[in-house]
Amino acid sequence: MADTIAAVATASGRGGIGVVRLSGNDLRSMIQPLTGKNSLLPRVASLSNFFDENSEVIDQGITLFFPAPYSFTGEDVIELQGHGGPVVLRRLLQRCLDLGARLAEPGEFTRRAYLNNKIDLTQAESVADLIDAASIEAAKSAMRSLKGDFSHAINQLVEKLINLRMLVEATLDFPDEEIDFLTESNAHGQLEEIVSLLTNVFDSAHQGKLLRDGMHVVLIGQPNVGKSSLLNKLAGEEVAIVTQTPGTTRDAIRQHIEIEGILVHVVDTAGLRETLDEVEQLGIERTWSAIEQANVLVVLIDVAQGVTEEDQKIIAKLPPSLPLIRVFNKIDQHHQNPRVERHGTSTDIYLSAKTGAGLDQLRRHLLEVVGWHHVGESVYLARERHLVALRKAQRHLQAAQENMTHVELLAEELRLAQDALSTITGEFSSDDLLGEIFSRFCIGK
Repeated sequence: MADTIAAVATASGRGGIGVVRLSGNDLRSMIQPLTGKNSLLPRVASLSNFFDENSEVIDQGITLFFPAPYSFTGEDVIELQGHGGPVVLRRLLQRCLDLGARLAEPGEFTRRAYLNNKIDLTQAESVADLIDAASIEAAKSAMRSLKGDFSHAINQLVEKLINLRMLVEATLDFPDEEIDFLTESNAHGQLEEIVSLLTNVFDSAHQGKLLRDGMHVVLIGQPNVGKSSLLNKLAGEEVAIVTQTPGTTRDAIRQHIEIEGILVHVVDTAGLRETLDEVEQLGIERTWSAIEQANVLVVLIDVAQGVTEEDQKIIAKLPPSLPLIRVFNKIDQHHQNPRVERHGTSTDIYLSAKTGAGLDQLRRHLLEVVGWHHVGESVYLARERHLVALRKAQRHLQAAQENMTHVELLAEELRLAQDALSTITGEFSSDDLLGEIFSRFCIGK
């Protein structure tokens, strides 16, 4: 029997309303000592006094009782909705603990909902993603996952895999006829359909991960090429000091902006150059640290000077695996028009950080570089573990296609693909994975 857990379910600090939530197998016995009432009607808000152990009133508010299994966790749930003062909520929570409840661990309410089959693992994760959503589009996508859209797509793939596996496994009992049997039942066509569906799901999940995590863009270059001016223009406000004195930016300045619903973490860094200034040297060290965490690097170059020897030294030191955009700044001083020039895998963007000319081209190219191409109803928030599982399933399906004439290998690859997909919804997940996921939730969820 699961023990009773309790936690403050609202954010810390003062507020108009504060909620203490309890969940357990039989909470009816706690109603009377908490509220002075012998019983509560299920799912009906009831005005109540909340009492301490001496029958003194702690607070007055609304009590809601959700009997199992018709609750979020699938257990009995009581919500005490009172005033949002920290002291009041602490007293009310302590009263629940004195009555036999224990303090809930982070994410334990949602974990119980998952374990009691009220939601699957992707829906559980979307609860936290909805709370943490940093843009409207991210919130919409998290809500789609919470409603089960992502789970439905995965379950559809798993169902088709199961049907194909049943067919393949059945042929193992008829070794002399297995190839003809697979051909007549169009096993190859069924596998092609699954591969196509998985490709679409992966694309939507990748878009959802961008919505959830955003992208990290680092502005680098020599001093006084306009990095701070570009950051200010992208942010729409003066977040960085701009002067004609080289080395003004001594530390990394971070600003969050939004482009088409994607959260972009832009970092303006200290200019990279040889210097004896100890403070500036520390700033340059932090520049290299920011580069290690970036998704995209933007190297600013003074259009009047072009790519200098110092610029080439900077670019040569950058990680070759990271996408690189060269931005030629200050075109307004030389009567040039904004433009984009592509050279194989590299791109040059000519703009003015002062006037904003060419800024739209930069925004569009940033999205293009990280693979963003649409916001649609099929996009649902996804995490890195989802993409890892989908890639693993893709590899096994590719191996299955290569082994169509080796039925034992084909059957095994299909099984492994199904196992990989099942980890996404939690149909097959280790306890370590569950602990990692739910430990990142806030207490009270």
